[in-house]
Amino acid sequence: MSKKKLYRIGQIVPSSNVTMETEIPAMFRNREDILPERFTFHSARMRMKKVTKEELAAMDAASDVCATELSDAQVDVMGYACLVAIMAMGKGYHCVSQDRLHQKTVENGFPTPIVTSAGALVEGLTALGVKNIAVIAPYMKPLTKMVVDYIEDQDFVVKDYIALEVADNLEVAALNPENLKSIYKDLNLDGVEAIVLSACVQMPSLPSVQAVQDEVGIPVITAAICTTYKMLKELNLEAKVPNAGALLSGKY
Repeated sequence: MSKKKLYRIGQIVPSSNVTMETEIPAMFRNREDILPERFTFHSARMRMKKVTKEELAAMDAASDVCATELSDAQVDVMGYACLVAIMAMGKGYHCVSQDRLHQKTVENGFPTPIVTSAGALVEGLTALGVKNIAVIAPYMKPLTKMVVDYIEDQDFVVKDYIALEVADNLEVAALNPENLKSIYKDLNLDGVEAIVLSACVQMPSLPSVQAVQDEVGIPVITAAICTTYKMLKELNLEAKVPNAGALLSGKY
């Protein structure tokens, strides 16, 4: 019997985030049903309760310590689990964050690839080869508009978007993912090539992704799906997970 490779997945998580540590491992576990690699998950937390620009900036400053702590565990890849925190720091900031956190792991003697959910979303859309998208986000309208502007700065066109306007981060996690099967129908999908069903790794979405994609006939992704995709790419593993939408179909 061949030996199966075990990978350590590090996650830099807002203190009030409970979804990244459920949805992302769920996708890796589903992958284990069809492919030989195995994974363990290890988190470091940074304080954040309310999704406001001020709390997000303070939280982002704490990510350096988290990267160093996870580097102590010699994880194989790290995922920074807050899309809006990165986007709130300015356009293109995912590149700055990834480089800075990677440098922290270099300084700690164990260089580690860094994946931000913001950067992963951009890379996921790029991999799909789409331009015109629609977005659903849980944030208040000003933060959602900031996310839209950030995405458009990366050369995509957000044809329509929905802001669910939930400020408390635990309330975001408590949203029923099944509701997305009806919420997305309020989007104008004329000319849209892909739907970002959840532009937030705290907003649960995985149970609805495949169903919505099957219904609309265009790729459906989420921030968590894109983060999983990019992590697998950094590990040089096949990006294939059952029932997780087009990006994780194994085609990309």
